[in-house]
Amino acid sequence: MQSNGQSNAYSRRFVLASTAAALAAGTVVRRPARAAAPLRIRVGWVVVPADLFPLIPTMPHVTKHHGTSYVIEAQHFAGTTPMITAMASGEIDTGALAFSSMALAIQNAGLTDLKIIADSFEDGVEGYHTNTYLVRKDSPIRKVEDLKGKVLATNTIGSAVDIAMRVMLRKHGLNDKTDVSIVEAQFPVMKSMLNDDKVVLMPAVLPFSADPELQQISRPLFTQKDAIGQTQMIIHNARADFIKKNHAAVVDMLEDLLRVQHYLMDPQHHEEAVKIVAEATKQPPARFDKWLFTKDDYYRNPKGLPNLAALQENFRIQRELGYLKIDIDAKAYTDLGPVEAAAKRITTKA
Repeated sequence: MQSNGQSNAYSRRFVLASTAAALAAGTVVRRPARAAAPLRIRVGWVVVPADLFPLIPTMPHVTKHHGTSYVIEAQHFAGTTPMITAMASGEIDTGALAFSSMALAIQNAGLTDLKIIADSFEDGVEGYHTNTYLVRKDSPIRKVEDLKGKVLATNTIGSAVDIAMRVMLRKHGLNDKTDVSIVEAQFPVMKSMLNDDKVVLMPAVLPFSADPELQQISRPLFTQKDAIGQTQMIIHNARADFIKKNHAAVVDMLEDLLRVQHYLMDPQHHEEAVKIVAEATKQPPARFDKWLFTKDDYYRNPKGLPNLAALQENFRIQRELGYLKIDIDAKAYTDLGPVEAAAKRITTKA
């Protein structure tokens, strides 16, 4: 959410091995007591820095619980939709799902025990970033209607940017199944596909939209906000049984997530934040310096709370346009107890 080197960095699974359990202080009768091994939590993610979970293990100077009560095993996915299968089969414990893929997980995969546990980020919040849909600067396409008969790129079918693109097509009288051809591609390779005229339109999400080369060859045709308004773009999800069995560790993990978020968003730490994200993504720091964790970035709730009103509207739009066959009550698929407990432990800013 990359050139060849950057693509390799994102295409491989980002797996962090569990650490050995630390010896507990003191002794019990004859034998030294040992602390329980930290819980291994398998986390699905798509793009750093949109998703901050993969950064938790790299910031021990900020976190308090990683390696003690839990350890993260971060697993990379090309988009949020493939995480549905992984969550259904028990391959991951928590995932960063889009509003669209969460709806599909409930409707198609039958994950009726799925719960939102925290916000990741929102798109289109007033004064903050919104995703753009780009055409080449020299393209004759000037309006959405000009896309008829053309080939468009998406990251994965059913992802948030995919749904927004299809909604925009329908708003302008185009059938997303018959009037255009839509091909899947990973974000890192879309720039070359656009430049080589293999596609005429591509969605640009951060950090890829900040690529100077992409900006030089392209111009926006519309934005995600134009298509569907404000969106609860990505939310962290887990299944109810996992939350219940591991409540304390989940709270600790979310506390660390909020600590990382607050630290990175502090203007005093901007230079360090740029360095951390650049190292994690194998991209030059200059790619991030001007916008990272500023108002030119996505909006992140300081207490980790999702915008359920926006999410409900996102579900409604999908239902209205026929992408959903059922009505989904966002509040019924939410368990904010852990993140609320986590937020109480630390100082937050409104």
